[in-house]
Amino acid sequence: MKTTDDVLSTVPAPAGSDVRVEPVRHDHDGTALLGVLAKDHAVSGPRPGVLVVHDWHGVNEHVEARVTMLARLGYVAFGADVYGEGVRPGDDTASEVAGSFYQDLPLFRARLTAGLDRLREDPDVDHSRIVVMGYCFGGSGALELARTGADLVGAVSFHGGLIAHDPSDASAIRAKLLVLTGGSDPVVPDSAVTAWQDEMRGAPEVDWQVVTYAGAMHAFAVPGTDAPDHGAQYQERADRRSWQALQVFLAEVFDEEPTVA
Repeated sequence: MKTTDDVLSTVPAPAGSDVRVEPVRHDHDGTALLGVLAKDHAVSGPRPGVLVVHDWHGVNEHVEARVTMLARLGYVAFGADVYGEGVRPGDDTASEVAGSFYQDLPLFRARLTAGLDRLREDPDVDHSRIVVMGYCFGGSGALELARTGADLVGAVSFHGGLIAHDPSDASAIRAKLLVLTGGSDPVVPDSAVTAWQDEMRGAPEVDWQVVTYAGAMHAFAVPGTDAPDHGAQYQERADRRSWQALQVFLAEVFDEEPTVA
C-alpha cells in the first residue's frame, strides 16, 4: 500500500528551491484555526495560490504532503482548517464531526471563506489566480466555496460528496469546476453524480467537467485508506491520473504551460 511519503516523493523539489511547510494560526468568529502553508522561499513575487481543504480527519500529514507537492510545482498552497485547532477526529468520530458541517452549510462556507481570506493575506499570492481543491469532505467544501460566488478561477473535488441544491445556487459560481470521482464509489453513486450534473446544466454559464475513474472507491486519492467493506480504498492508478488531471486543469485556469509531474 502506497503511503503519503510515497506520493510526496512523486513531485521532487526543483533544484535551488527552498520549499517550507509552516503552521499558520488564524481564527473565525472567535474559533482558533490551525492550517499549514507551503511555498518556495527561493522564489519572489506573486504566484498562483491553491487552497487545499482536508478530508473528514482534519488537517493532517496528507494535507501537508499535498500542499508541499503544490509548492514544488510553483504555487503558494494553504491547507485550511475547517474544524478548529485541536479538532482532528479519528475514524470513530470523523463522520459525526464532518456531518455537523454538512448540516450547517452557512458555517461550512464561512470557515472555507476564512481559509481563503488567510491565503489571500500571503504577500506572494496573485489574487487573480486562486483555486480551491479538496478531498472527500474537502471536495464537497471546494464546491460549496465556489457556490458562494467567491473570486476563484477554479474549484476541484477529489472524491467529494456532490450535493445538489434545491433551489439551485449554481448560477453564483464564477470558477471553472473539475470533479474527479470514483466509478465504484458507494458514497457518491451514479445517482448523485447525475443529480449534480443536472443542476449544473441549469446554469449553462458554468464551466464544469466530471472525470470518473474505473473501479475507484471513495478516498481513492488518500494513501493508506483500505476499508473496501465501507466503500473506501486507495487506488494508485486513480490517484496518479487525478493528480495529472489537476495539473492540466491548473495550467489552464492559471494560463500556464502544462507540466505534468
